[in-house]
Amino acid sequence: MGRIRIIAGCWRGRFLDVPEYPGLRPTPARVRETLFNWLAPFIVKARCLDLFAGTGVLGFEALSRGALQVHFIDSHPATLNIIKKTAQRFETAAACEFIAMDAIKWLAHVREKEPAFDIIFLDPPFASVHLPSCLKLLEGSTLVNHQTRIYCESAQPLHILPQGWQLLKQKTAGDVVYHLMQGAQR
Repeated sequence: MGRIRIIAGCWRGRFLDVPEYPGLRPTPARVRETLFNWLAPFIVKARCLDLFAGTGVLGFEALSRGALQVHFIDSHPATLNIIKKTAQRFETAAACEFIAMDAIKWLAHVREKEPAFDIIFLDPPFASVHLPSCLKLLEGSTLVNHQTRIYCESAQPLHILPQGWQLLKQKTAGDVVYHLMQGAQR
């Protein structure tokens, strides 16, 4: 098992356990630093959704910087158990919801049942084809409104955004292209 460090906030310097399984690729520290600089005006008291949570590092970085709540969604129960143990160790389990389910199935299931999130982290397995499906499901969902910030990572720039969404920021670090978007008014 590996480890990854929280880079800022109240848990700065603390480590998360990282399970070793194929396709798990934690967001690099320099990308997280840029992302959370972008999100700084919106993170305090934010309600966040961490789809394809993996290590949980994006959700824990958000909580470390003042987010109110994070829903961690991941299809690997063992990975989600590690995230739960981290939340207990950080004494923040009450601010977390843990859902062991495929992110696409979860999005299809809850489309009209959950209020909008303030921030959505969308970081599917790097070589997967899940990103377009997720964006399509989010486009017609109550999970996103005009104030929602959506972060996603991909192997290439996004050329087509959901209707009404705005690309706010985009950068490249190595083979990762990362984007920050804003949802549309419903």
